Amino acid sequence: MGWQLKRQVLIVLTTFSEQLNALPPEPLQPEEGVREAAVLLALTREIDPRLVFTQRAQHMKSHPGQVAFPGGKWEPDDSSLLFTALRESEEEVALAPSEVELIAMLPQRRTRLGVKVTPYLGFIRPDLRLLPDPAELEAIFHVPLSYLLEPQHLIKKQVNVLGTLCWMPCYHYAGYTIWGFTLTVLVDLLNRVFDVGLSAEVDRSDLPTEIRQQFPHFPESKP
Repeated sequence: MGWQLKRQVLIVLTTFSEQLNALPPEPLQPEEGVREAAVLLALTREIDPRLVFTQRAQHMKSHPGQVAFPGGKWEPDDSSLLFTALRESEEEVALAPSEVELIAMLPQRRTRLGVKVTPYLGFIRPDLRLLPDPAELEAIFHVPLSYLLEPQHLIKKQVNVLGTLCWMPCYHYAGYTIWGFTLTVLVDLLNRVFDVGLSAEVDRSDLPTEIRQQFPHFPESKP
């Protein structure tokens, strides 16, 4: 890579580091009695960085076929939620913890089912070969940052919400749909770093009455 390209990469990645400087990647401990999980937003070091996403296997009991970040539930043997994010990423996509340059811990959020999720951001090499665990995943895919930053790519699309087709904000890329909780984490990151004013807010009038009643803050519950 020539020096000019290296400089461009450095500028993009430095923007992330500077904007998220107040959110260091702390090895946070879980709260007692609370269901917790952690995910890794893995961003490639290149001129147009790409974020790593997974598609869950159709045979999974929880969120089959949905797009997510690598990660999963905190286990009692995990030393921290950061350890959880790195362990699950290695198990799901064969991403070794030593390959991740940790940058930030993003604000915790709760899913509509009440699971508190801690997102971590880290840089990885663009040429890393990631492999999906077939026991959990259908696929791994990457989405360019440039695509995600274009407001016209954040659209509304019908997705299956608990057996009902609903219009939801989402990105649709290479046949994959990024929506729900994963979208809220993603949009929060993009707004924090680039101040692009994107919105993942769900128009509640698009949701059936039973879903509005069951999940008053879909796709997230109260913090």
